[in-house]
Amino acid sequence: MYSPRTGEKLDMIYWIEGDYIKDAVQEIHWFMRDWRTNDVKGIDLRTIDIMAASHNLLDVSEPYMLLSGYRSPKTNAMLRARSSGVAKNSLHLKGQAADLRLASRSVNQMARAAASCRAGGVGRYSGSNFVHMDCGPVRSWGR
Repeated sequence: MYSPRTGEKLDMIYWIEGDYIKDAVQEIHWFMRDWRTNDVKGIDLRTIDIMAASHNLLDVSEPYMLLSGYRSPKTNAMLRARSSGVAKNSLHLKGQAADLRLASRSVNQMARAAASCRAGGVGRYSGSNFVHMDCGPVRSWGR
């Protein structure tokens, strides 16, 4: 993964033979922080797993571009004021969602890969060229 906002890059193994690697997971939490406020919240491991499984299904070497991981209440309120597409009780607030982009794959390709995991919510945001993935109830929306 890489963040266009902070310029940070993250490429690591976070899980081996059924065990999560604590230091790697902590680094993921930091990487997926609210970059506007630098607030960090533990990212739900199920969301990380959905992201990884979807990426593997896409058979790409390109890392995800992370647009949004954890969002503080302050950031979420600011984004809600700008857009009707931001949920008041967004799973981003709980560290359970990520908005992602790949230059080499379409929104539809990414969304199909994520939906095939049958593990959470998948939102298509074709106009903004990103896919939302979360570990909430299985559902999908967008075009």
